[in-house]
Amino acid sequence: MREDHRELRLFLHLAQTLNFGRTSLDCHVSAATLTRTVQRLEAGLGHRLLDRGPRGVSLTAEGHRFRAFAVEALELWRSYREEHPDPAELTGRLAVFATVTACQALLPDLLAPFRAAHPQVRLDLRTGDAAAALARLDEGEVDVAVAGIPARLPEPLVGRTVAVTELVLVTARDRPDPDLCGPFVLPHRGLVRDAADRWFRARGTVPEVACEPDGHEGLLTLVALGCGTGVVPRLVLEHSAVRDRLSVVAAVPAPERFPIGLCVRRADLRRPLVAALWSLTTPEVTAS
Repeated sequence: MREDHRELRLFLHLAQTLNFGRTSLDCHVSAATLTRTVQRLEAGLGHRLLDRGPRGVSLTAEGHRFRAFAVEALELWRSYREEHPDPAELTGRLAVFATVTACQALLPDLLAPFRAAHPQVRLDLRTGDAAAALARLDEGEVDVAVAGIPARLPEPLVGRTVAVTELVLVTARDRPDPDLCGPFVLPHRGLVRDAADRWFRARGTVPEVACEPDGHEGLLTLVALGCGTGVVPRLVLEHSAVRDRLSVVAAVPAPERFPIGLCVRRADLRRPLVAALWSLTTPEVTAS
C-alpha cells in the first residue's frame, strides 16, 4: 500500500512540474527510477499518461483523469489514517485507573502486550478507592478502569472480565474463637459492600458494623488490629502487607465470586488507543 502511494505521489509531482529532471531532484529518486515508475503505472492502466515530445512533457487525456483519481485517493487515505492510525505508530497518553492491589496483581500481565506493541504510548496510571473507579471513568477523568464489574454496567460503559476472585471473610489471626456474629469491618460503599449485604440477607442476619473504611487495604489493617471480621476479595488479601496477621473464616454459604474487568466508555472504542488496548486484553483468569 505504501509503495502504491509513493508511485501516486511521484506521478502527481511530475504532473505538476512536467519535468523529469526536476521531479527526480525534488523527490530524491533517480531519473531511471522515475521513468520506471511511470512505465509501471501506464502498463497497469493500459493507457499512456504522458506525452514526451520536442516541446517537453505533457499529460494525455488519460493522464488528466488519472491525476484527478490520484489526488482523491491520497486524500481519502489521509482522512482514513487520521481516524485509524497505523497501530505501529500509535502515540499519546492513556489514563488508566486501578486500585493498588490491581496495579500489583493484574496490570503487569494485562498491560504487557499493549506496552510491547505500542511502546510510544505514555501510560498515566492513577490509583484510588475501588468504589470510585467506574464513576471516574464515566465522568471522563480516565480512559480505562480496572475494577469490579457489577451485574449491569451503566449504559455508556462496556466491560470485559479479566479475572475472577472469591470474596472471603477474614479476621485477626490472634483473635480468640472468631465467629460470624460480629462485629464486622465492611467497605463504606461499592460492589464488595453490596455483595456483603446480600450475603447477610441470605443468612437472615443484620450485621453489627464496627468500621466502614473507604479502601480494602485500610479495611485489612483494621481487621488485623482486631476491630472485627472483614469481607474482601481474596486477591486483595493475598497481596496485602498484613496478610500474615490474618486468617480466613469459613463461611456457609460461601460469599459470591467477584469479577474484575477492564472497563471503558463505549464511545471510546472508536479511539485508536482504547481500541488497541481492548483488542489486546488477556482472557479471563481465576485470581488467587
